[in-house]
Amino acid sequence: MTDPQQQPPVDKLEHLFENNRRWAAQVESHRPGFFSSLRAQQNPRYMWIGCSDSRVPANQITGLDPGEIFVHRNVANVVVPSDLNCLSTIQYAVDQLKVQHLLVVGHYGCGGVQAALFNQRAGLVDNWLRHVRDVLDRHQHRMDRVPEERKLDALCELNAIEQVVRVSQTTVVVDAWSRGQDLTLHGWVYGISDGLAHDMDMTVRSTEEVRAARTRAIARWESQYCE
Repeated sequence: MTDPQQQPPVDKLEHLFENNRRWAAQVESHRPGFFSSLRAQQNPRYMWIGCSDSRVPANQITGLDPGEIFVHRNVANVVVPSDLNCLSTIQYAVDQLKVQHLLVVGHYGCGGVQAALFNQRAGLVDNWLRHVRDVLDRHQHRMDRVPEERKLDALCELNAIEQVVRVSQTTVVVDAWSRGQDLTLHGWVYGISDGLAHDMDMTVRSTEEVRAARTRAIARWESQYCE
């Protein structure tokens, strides 16, 4: 039996608290009253649905302050009709916060998309990535025309486009549009290697626009990837 007195000390992550205190002091120094104003209200114009990848921070990428963008993240930025976590976040953002722009943001080199593309087993997450496989299956005839070295980036873009379609089909968004609420959906992909966000030309403002927007986005995608 291990002697409790011989156990290594617990790492209480004091360096992270130090980082936090330093950051808070710097922000308050440059913008006095910033945190007290955040406490008073949350009024973002934007919602971000992105990948859980730690290299893709929504606020920094968009240059927005805390309180200016409402964020939901999961593996491979997937929107699933049965995912109450994601749907509840969308509902709160749309119905309560009245966001005007909802962005679905993938990123190049996504590990989840890569696992789906190459059928790499990773455990429980394989069930989640089945939704990315569905995107691949739907566009297999197009992906077959993409050069091998570009397939991962190509599928990352297709996934972002198709997840915008899924957001547009949620009851929350359909109801918001039906009552005339100002809400625009966007599909982006972020480049980790250069820090730049790329517009997939998948921008939708009503149920009636979804099909045409998807057709336009796919046509643009084909012009870039298909030989």
